[in-house]
Amino acid sequence: MTIQKISSFAAGAWISPGAGARSISSAITGVVIAEAGNDALDVQGMLDYGRIVGGPALRAMTFHDRARMLKALAAHISRHKQALYDISFDTGATQSDHLIDIDGGIGTMFVFASKGRREMPDAHIYLDGEVEQLSRNGTFLGQHVCTSLQGVAVHINAFNFPVWGMLEKLAPTLLAGVPAIVKPATSSCYVTEACVRIMIDSGILPAGAVQLISGGTGDLLDRLDMQDVVSFTGSARTALALRSAPNILENSVRFVAEQDSLNASILGPDAVPGTPEFDLFVKEVQREMTTKAGQKCTAIRRIMAPEDQVEAVIKALSARLTKTIVGNPRDPNVRMGALVSTAQKADVLAQAAIIGTEATRVFGDPDNFETLNADANKGAFVPPMLFHCEAPDTAQRVHDTEAFGPVSTIMGYRDLGHAIELINRGQGSLVASVITRDVDVARNVVLGAGAYHGRLYFNNRDSMKESTGHGSPLPHMVHGGPGRAGGGEEMGGIRGVMHYMQRTAIQGSPDILMAIGQQWVSGATEVRAPTHPFTRTFTELEIGETINTAAREITLDDIEHFAAFTGDNFYAHMNDEAAAANPFFPGRVAHGYLLLSFAAGLFVEPNPGPVLANTGLENLRFMKPAVAGDNIKVRLTVKKKTRRNDDYGEVRWHVTLTNQDDDLVAEYELLTMNEY
Repeated sequence: MTIQKISSFAAGAWISPGAGARSISSAITGVVIAEAGNDALDVQGMLDYGRIVGGPALRAMTFHDRARMLKALAAHISRHKQALYDISFDTGATQSDHLIDIDGGIGTMFVFASKGRREMPDAHIYLDGEVEQLSRNGTFLGQHVCTSLQGVAVHINAFNFPVWGMLEKLAPTLLAGVPAIVKPATSSCYVTEACVRIMIDSGILPAGAVQLISGGTGDLLDRLDMQDVVSFTGSARTALALRSAPNILENSVRFVAEQDSLNASILGPDAVPGTPEFDLFVKEVQREMTTKAGQKCTAIRRIMAPEDQVEAVIKALSARLTKTIVGNPRDPNVRMGALVSTAQKADVLAQAAIIGTEATRVFGDPDNFETLNADANKGAFVPPMLFHCEAPDTAQRVHDTEAFGPVSTIMGYRDLGHAIELINRGQGSLVASVITRDVDVARNVVLGAGAYHGRLYFNNRDSMKESTGHGSPLPHMVHGGPGRAGGGEEMGGIRGVMHYMQRTAIQGSPDILMAIGQQWVSGATEVRAPTHPFTRTFTELEIGETINTAAREITLDDIEHFAAFTGDNFYAHMNDEAAAANPFFPGRVAHGYLLLSFAAGLFVEPNPGPVLANTGLENLRFMKPAVAGDNIKVRLTVKKKTRRNDDYGEVRWHVTLTNQDDDLVAEYELLTMNEY
């Protein structure tokens, strides 16, 4: 059998294994299939290449450019994912597991690409929050901005998700404009290497954007500085060793950790046998115990059920686990494959033995189980194992020991407060779930346990058909947790991008802030439009370009006609006595939407031109009522421009309505699509 040589990708070149290379065995057969590692790898050269070549190339791109790059990259990987499926079986994963890892990683990259285009500017600086007025007259303002770090992100990933684990970190990193050095776990690095080759061969990434270390990192972490980031997934013990390194501490190197987690699931008091919730609970627990052979950071390790339902849960769960066929993951009949290695198998059995000192194993015997189309003695196979802890209040090890495999412990609770106390005994987890239809139960769990868990997942008959499952981190939501879980956060949409950017407080005049943020700021010098702005293309328009319209008088006939035409006969517009009794009105007032219609009539240029469509109105506020006899005028300013494609772009206009005394009557933002 040919031994695969798993290479590293450093400074633009593929480097074969060398001195210090480690052998990698198939999880199914125990036979050596590959080797990886090279002690002579030039890690300083990799850092320099990322900082000098990759970083500037990424930072030269706007957020939208990077988002388009991510989308193209995800589509390219998707077209080649069969090759990743084929080699992933030797990690012990089934085809269903591949979908979670490979398709999940691709999907995550697509989500970040979409969010980058929709929620970030087509620019190089991200504005964080609103402008702060720091002076009486508004000539001195403040704004928080975020810019790309100018170092390298070092991604140290776990063995269980060799593709998703890489892509969920890469997507926000590249969107932030920061190059990455990816270091996968050696036991499954051959899958990661194949994915990196697909990405590099695509030609989509700029040089230096992504590098790969297959094997050990050497003294890489000792060479990082304050512009670099370490994002780690793995054990708490390893995380502590890495984040405690003197260089990491001395240089305040950002360290994002996602580590061990004693995740829990609560069967709600209302979810009794015979309800859809009870069946859902058993199904979710079984799935989380067996997916990826329990090698998931979000897997359910502790099961809480009302004391009088514990036996029913054990019986129902055991029945489902009995149907879980363990064996060669290439066999389509197999539902649970092997652990990633024999070393991992030994560790899982050792941790299960510790749990066994405080709990009784009620399902699964690691010394006596069947495997389909595989030799259990040669591969890294274990059966699903369920333990029952009868005294969870006095137990300690069931609350601090994680067997990173298909192992879970059930325990009874007296009431909801007791259940909350038990799930919090894990001292911080990535996720806790509650299967209940009782909204009060859900609220009380959030109040009592929210501070201990990075994510709380609630499910019942109303949401079960569309829910993604207890163990599925989604790119839209933060993935991380306090305490034992590492204290970090990943993903979470644009929140994940911010880990690779620096927030800076900018202070200055409106013109300075407008130039920095490429967005109009109130008080900035007006730019006079040479012609009506609706006659100018997206490219021709300038930020701050402004027109001030003539005034229009509002008459009582206008108000009554609008009421009759629309059917809006609210008393404030039609009954002077009733309106005057309202503390907000002096008497009959004009409809707010009448004012908006008049405003459009004042600033719209009616002839065909580059304005293709009005796509929305945001942040509308009415500040002062307008009455018959008032004269309304409009100021229209180009606030922001966002290119959508080569044909058109979105223009955000700031609109103010004032009366004859220059009092502000209304304010909003208008969105239009303009020819490019």
